Amino acid sequence: MVERIRKSDDEWRALLTSQQYRVTRQGGTERAFTSPLNEEKRSGSYACICCAAPLFSSAAKFNSGTGWPSFFEPVSPDAVTEHEDRSWFSRRTEIRCARCDAHLGHVFPDGPDPTGLRYCINGVALDFSPDRDHD
Repeated sequence: MVERIRKSDDEWRALLTSQQYRVTRQGGTERAFTSPLNEEKRSGSYACICCAAPLFSSAAKFNSGTGWPSFFEPVSPDAVTEHEDRSWFSRRTEIRCARCDAHLGHVFPDGPDPTGLRYCINGVALDFSPDRDHD
């Protein structure tokens, strides 16, 4: 079971930039191809920008061509939660951080093997930490 983090709107606003708040707390979307994390190639881990919970590994990252960082699986099955999203006149599966309920993006069934899934994530919702070099 994931330990939940709850904060007031004022607390979230004090911790996040306006864009981070709009995306993670209000369910917004950053413009495609604007996040530097979309082109990030280094080995490392991706955590929730709101609560630092580990979400994705660079080992599961791939270039989907969609303009957002994409992964074929989260670091663990309980890292994210899925929610039905009927906005924009379509039916999609929204992905949220299991720890703080931050909106991350959506998951689609058109990803690569081994899962066939594409977790399409707003880069502004993520904090990347590169692995340490062991040279």
